[in-house]
Amino acid sequence: MNTRKNSGGSTTTPVKRQGTTKRAASGSASERRDHLVKLAAELFARKGFQATTVREIAEEAGILSGSLYHHFDSKETIVDEVLTTFLDDLVGRYRAALEQGGDPRTILSEMVRIGFSTLEPHRAAITVMQNDWNYLRSLPGNRFDYLVRAEEEVERMWVEQIKRGQAAGQLRSDVDPKLTYRMIRDTIWVAVRWFRPGGRLNTGGLAEHYITVLFDGVATGERSSQHG
Repeated sequence: MNTRKNSGGSTTTPVKRQGTTKRAASGSASERRDHLVKLAAELFARKGFQATTVREIAEEAGILSGSLYHHFDSKETIVDEVLTTFLDDLVGRYRAALEQGGDPRTILSEMVRIGFSTLEPHRAAITVMQNDWNYLRSLPGNRFDYLVRAEEEVERMWVEQIKRGQAAGQLRSDVDPKLTYRMIRDTIWVAVRWFRPGGRLNTGGLAEHYITVLFDGVATGERSSQHG
């Protein structure tokens, strides 16, 4: 992916710099940048990326539009930051789950937990992905091609585990792996529209409930049909 972080999800120890004044100034600039990204992400989620202007982001931050360009050269750069932060976290944690190993059902369950756990920290990014995917992909050039590459990698991870589960006899052989993945994916991401922090279930409880429905179903007794 076209990201600025370690794509494996690991973090590196920053090199310590000499001079407290310079370090404090750098930290302050970084904090301002992060604050602007969060404000912009909320606007993108609420109004849509296409409808949000640089002026509105600046007004939300209480600064002049020109001041925003000291931190970002365009609105696209800001949304890049929002989306790549989310995708780096998601893909990195999926890779870690696969590297940890285990039987397919165990790995798939962990991947479900990972997906639901992103609903709170990456709510705005997930909303932008859902609402503005087609628009971002329609922009000239290949700037947002990393969205497709990330989706392809994530799909490959899920489908491989579903196929492993079928081969091991843990999952039904009469379900289509890719279609099954896409149903799981959409269930997780659409939840961002109705999930509210502080409700009866947190994201962990939501994930466990979904895992139960996914693997055990909601019906009792024999299946009503081979494809039911």
